This record gives sequence, C-alpha cells and structure tokens, in this order.
Amino acid sequence: MTEASHYIRKDGQIVQCLLCPHNCTIRNGKEGICKVRKNENGMLMSENYGKLTAIHLDPIEKKPLYHFIPGSYVLSVGSVGCNMQCVFCQNSEISQSSVDQYLGLKTYRAEELLQLAMQTSGNIGLAYTYNEPTVFYEFMLETAMLAREQKLKNVVVSNGYISEKPLQALLEYADAFNIDLKAFDQTFYAKYAHASLEPVKKCLLQIRKAGKHLEITNLLIPGLNDNESVFREMISWINGELGTDTIFHLSRYFPRYKLTVESTPVSLLENMYAIAARQLTYVYVGNIRENRWQDTYCPGCHACVVVRDGYQVNRNGLTADGNCSHCGSRIVAMG
Repeated sequence: MTEASHYIRKDGQIVQCLLCPHNCTIRNGKEGICKVRKNENGMLMSENYGKLTAIHLDPIEKKPLYHFIPGSYVLSVGSVGCNMQCVFCQNSEISQSSVDQYLGLKTYRAEELLQLAMQTSGNIGLAYTYNEPTVFYEFMLETAMLAREQKLKNVVVSNGYISEKPLQALLEYADAFNIDLKAFDQTFYAKYAHASLEPVKKCLLQIRKAGKHLEITNLLIPGLNDNESVFREMISWINGELGTDTIFHLSRYFPRYKLTVESTPVSLLENMYAIAARQLTYVYVGNIRENRWQDTYCPGCHACVVVRDGYQVNRNGLTADGNCSHCGSRIVAMG
C-alpha cells in the first residue's frame, strides 16, 4: 500500500477522497466505492498500488485505438477495482474485486514495470487498462512519468470518471485515451453504472482541450441505451463539442456479469453506425467477426488507407507520418 493522493482529512479519522466525482466520505477501516482506497487511521491508502492482475503485449487496436500508431503493440497492465458498478461489466472478475478478494495479484515497482516495457520487443509504451485505471491512479501516474522520460507512449483506457485536478496532472504524461461513453442518459448511468453522465462529458472536453489523442467507445446494449433519439443527441454533442473527426467505436454487447439481455443484433449496430457516420468522419464497429466496419478510409479522396482483419493491420495507404499516401490528408497520429 501507499498513501493515496487527492483526499482531505475531515473530523476525527474520517477522510474524503477527491479522485473521482463520487467524492467518497470514508470512515476509519472502510473503503470507498472502488474497493481499493481505504482509510487507515485517518490516512487514505491505495491498496492496489503496484498490484497487477495482468501484463500483456496487446495490439493497439485492442484498446481500441485505430488512429494512434495503427499496427503497433503496447504493453498493457491492469489491477483490481473500479469506481463504477456496471451490471453489464465485461471484466467484472477484476473490476468488481478488492485486493483481498482477488487471488494471484503480483506486485511491481514502477521502475520494474518500466524496465519490462523497455525490454519488450516491438513495444511502443504502456497502456493502463483492463480494470479502471483511475483507481490505481498513483501507480499509473508514477509509471507514466518514468515512461515519458524514456520516450515511451502512455495510453489510458478509462470510463472517464475522474475529477478535474487528477486528470490535469495525468494529461501531462498521457498520449492517448479511449474513453467509454456508456450512454447519453443520466438515468442509464445512475441505474446501470451507479455513476453520472456529466463528469464523463467534462472529462472528454478536458482531454480534447489538452490536445491529446482521443477515441470514444460506446457499448450498445439492446433495450437499454439504443434509443435512436438519445443516440442522435450523443453523436451531435460529440460532433459539436469534440469535433467531427473524433474517432467513435460502436461495440457489440454480450451478456456478462449481472445482465442477461441478448447480444446486440448486427442490424442494430448497422443502423446506429449509419446514424453516427452522418456526423462523424471515423466510425467503427467492434466485437464482431465481420470487418466491413473496421477499415479506415480517407475523408479527402475516399481511398482505403488502413485494412484490418481482426488484429492484422495493413497500413500501406499511409505515409510514414500518418497521412493519406494518395492525397496527403491527415489520417492518424504516428507518435
């Protein structure tokens, strides 16, 4: 354990965590909603500091990031805990666990993880993912600072539920984000994720203002967040507030954790794809076997510049600096 950042001491031995919008007030011996930030005698401790469930070299497209060094690989790490409680969680075995509940955690120092990243062949950097990286914020930030010194990339895959001050500090070292925008409906967030929509919108705006690479994922769940009117409102907001070139991933839902709704029909994905593509330049569909919605086309000349077959990537239509090799239009970030 290590002392957490972003908290205040209140009366007696009570503390208030300020890392995320929950602003949990935590009594001595208790943990916050995330299950991994604990009050120890009036000091807030990060119980999962350096405790990892997984370390894998993943394709960058798996994050998913389609416009950030496509075809590359990134060393991906995760811990336990989450500051949301989504009933449809795709990684509930780690995200809904505490340090005591999860067997097999391995402890690393930030310096050890950096060395592993540097020694891994073909690796561009570190991705903080699998569970919600906000809840291992201190370890993520310390590691990201070291990675930046060695010119490695830092990728954050998050639900976007983080307060302004800690996010601002992280933005100094992060290069790319994929944020899960679960719906554009406060009722959905409250009922199915035990969180709020507005802080996620603020997070997206803060990332965009900082000029960091941003991609958004929306897990489409039949009957829960598939209202066409609300979906159109979300796409219009992204277009107007974040830009028409914001990369948007529609992801197919499969029954997991506490939700038994049937998997998203491909026809529904197809319909929502058409709605999104009217306002956004780059729209993709993931979690499906078909790859017709996974290739990248140049908005200038409409040439296919990146072909994806699963995680096999052919970027022959791009120049070395990420432009269309046919007309020169800017397509992807190459570092």
